[in-house]
Amino acid sequence: MRARLALLACLWTAPALACSPDDRFPDSLVTVPGGSGLDRAWFSGPTDIYDHGILGDAIEPSLLTVTGPGLPEAGCATIAAGAGHVFEDTAPRLVDLTGDGILDIIVVRSSVTQGAQLAVYGLRDSDVALIAATPYIGQKNRWLAPVGVADLDGDGAMEVAYIDRPHLAKTLVILRWQDGALVKVVAAGGLTNHRIGEPDIGGGIRDCGQGPEMVLAAADWSRTLGVRLVGPQVRARDLGPYTGRESFAAALAC
Repeated sequence: MRARLALLACLWTAPALACSPDDRFPDSLVTVPGGSGLDRAWFSGPTDIYDHGILGDAIEPSLLTVTGPGLPEAGCATIAAGAGHVFEDTAPRLVDLTGDGILDIIVVRSSVTQGAQLAVYGLRDSDVALIAATPYIGQKNRWLAPVGVADLDGDGAMEVAYIDRPHLAKTLVILRWQDGALVKVVAAGGLTNHRIGEPDIGGGIRDCGQGPEMVLAAADWSRTLGVRLVGPQVRARDLGPYTGRESFAAALAC
């Protein structure tokens, strides 16, 4: 799919008209039926200003568009990644992270000089604004891969999990939305969810009837693991050998 982006980059000269997903990046359209405030999001605006190519090529989106009844007039807003930035991601994530009943947008935003950060955009006063972000990793060509968002420990607060540098550090980081900010809960090494050049991010979060559990791979890609947040610690259990994306799919399907 991402091979088509080179063609999109050649054809794209200006932002698309509001609310039209026709120029979206392949597979980046996310729809949440009955979503509160926001209901759709997608990436567009291909650019080659960042030559990292971690997702298969060096064409990345520069625009994030969201739609929904909480937005005025045309019912949509387009947010630029900003000068010297791209959205180095596969698709936006629409989820109520803040617990106010309105969907937020979670994306990977990368600086061409400082690497990736996790960015959270939210609906504020009928507009979409950046409401929280992690520090940049601090060096170009350094990336993070989201795992997902859930109340991972059952305390009523939402957590967001990602793998910090899935090809190098291979560290799971869990943040909690607390007092209007992202607060680090724990970090644990030896875990990953992406290989260089893969166009998608593997694994995710499942609930097989016993609460949320993250599905990840061991750092050497030998095993599929189920990882839970228990108090201030993470606990991993073996789910079987990792033989490819089918291992993740089987685990996520319970």
